[in-house]
Amino acid sequence: MYVIVIGGGKVGYYLSKHLQDRGYEVTLIEKDPRRAEVLNSVLGEIVMVGADVVVAVTGDDEDNLVACQLAKRKFNVPKTVARVNNPANVRIFKTLGVDVALSATEVLLDLIESELAGKETAGRSATNP
Repeated sequence: MYVIVIGGGKVGYYLSKHLQDRGYEVTLIEKDPRRAEVLNSVLGEIVMVGADVVVAVTGDDEDNLVACQLAKRKFNVPKTVARVNNPANVRIFKTLGVDVALSATEVLLDLIESELAGKETAGRSATNP
């Protein structure tokens, strides 16, 4: 089993150590580079320092929003990307600080409309030059 632990304080350290001892594959994410270096020397090379981009693509808008907000505010992640299931939520995501809010519904709708518009134009030019 693979486990990601966020935060390399006392609890994160001991949790990661005990999980490793029990045979789990562990990645520990720590925002302080000096602390990460210390943890790597003790636990092995399992510690990552922060992240440049967090992408939240669960099937739940609220989970994606919270994940991106936590990444931005608590862990100072410079860029967040979220899947937005309900297109009406795109504006809310952007207002609340998500850098890129992608609605699969809107993307698919744009592709379908583009494809249909291309076929209508091709059909017209063949019958009415």
